[in-house]
Amino acid sequence: MKRICITGAGGMIGAALTEYALSQGTAVLALVRPGSVHRLLIGHPLLDVMPCDLSQLGGFASDLPCDGFAHLGWQSTYGAARDDARAQVQNIDYTIQAVRLAEQLGCRAFVFAGSQAEYGLCSEPLRPDTPVFPRTAYGMAKLAAGGLSRLACRQAGIRHCHARILSVYGAADRPQTLVSTCVDAMLRGEAPALSDCTQIWDYLYVRDTARALYAMLERGRDGAVYPVGSGEGRPLREYVLDIRDLTGCEAMPQFGARALPDDAVRFLQADISSLTADTGFVPQTSFREGITEIIRQRRKEE
Repeated sequence: MKRICITGAGGMIGAALTEYALSQGTAVLALVRPGSVHRLLIGHPLLDVMPCDLSQLGGFASDLPCDGFAHLGWQSTYGAARDDARAQVQNIDYTIQAVRLAEQLGCRAFVFAGSQAEYGLCSEPLRPDTPVFPRTAYGMAKLAAGGLSRLACRQAGIRHCHARILSVYGAADRPQTLVSTCVDAMLRGEAPALSDCTQIWDYLYVRDTARALYAMLERGRDGAVYPVGSGEGRPLREYVLDIRDLTGCEAMPQFGARALPDDAVRFLQADISSLTADTGFVPQTSFREGITEIIRQRRKEE
């Protein structure tokens, strides 16, 4: 692809997709929230960064033609805001506006960033045809936006892929996540207070997530739903102990110090066989390699 447009380009996944696309010689029109702080490579000859709030997508215009469009932007993604019905409904409208913008830019491929929250509670690996029972307004809106953007793309003659993303980790992740909490505490030699960490989990490094999304833009099957993860599930306790080993922390994590809510997700793993078959995507970064890179960046920042 010669150029792609990315909403939410200032976020962790958006920035990683921007960086990966540039590494492939693909120009990027990166749309970022006005006034936001981001890590995009300002000054790169193939990168154009434009301020554009999601509410401004309908009026945004550019003379830079694009081949693909990745819609990663979404408001109200954490905490109680995930059940803010009004905000989540707005997200659905913003997604349709993103499709209209993609059409104006001449895009032939559109990737919508959905979520594992669309599935609800499951006990088996998530497949494209796994029944969906979202439990939050966030998950319901992601499900609706994915379906409606697919319809809008069909009407516009644009190839559409729906990426249902599981747990992504990276150095730019929020400090409240399990990975960030453990890395930061253990680098200080502290023992984080955790649940029993018996949940089965699937983590995918952010650079691999970017590769998966880029592969969908290039080769994804029209109308396809792709769960995005590593394809492997392990107890969270094992991931935590990997972090302890790599940080050299002597303190033992306080497993069981926090109670796990009754409705918490206890099994999260993707079946990526269809994604691999259609696009050739295979994760390249192991969890230990990803954590090693996060530790390196943390120490560099210090």
